[in-house]
Amino acid sequence: MSNFQVVAEQFVQFYYKTFDESRGQLAALYRDKSMLTFENQATLGAAGIVEKLTNLPFQKVAHQVASLDAQPSNEQGGILVLVTGVLLVDEEQRAMSYTQAFQLVPEGGSFYVYNDVFRLVYPASG
Repeated sequence: MSNFQVVAEQFVQFYYKTFDESRGQLAALYRDKSMLTFENQATLGAAGIVEKLTNLPFQKVAHQVASLDAQPSNEQGGILVLVTGVLLVDEEQRAMSYTQAFQLVPEGGSFYVYNDVFRLVYPASG
């Protein structure tokens, strides 16, 4: 297994565990130049991103990752990560499908999230 795949798997496990238990702690993963697009709403910078995530309209959330794909994304060692899965919020019994993409950028022996795009996936109508 390639190193980028290992990094992606470790990142995804850490990210969703932290998101589900204490969203405010995700601040360390973002920088001032990071961008989150959450359901078509873009937010720039670590402080704004954490504010957005901590003010989402639910108290409890549980993510279950169904798939994870990773690729090296540039010569500087970046990693593109695409996740699909389901999540449950608060007391809801019906899981919602989601997809999320991360662009991880190396920094000082670790990585930070440069881009983060989240989208709920609804059943196709038609």
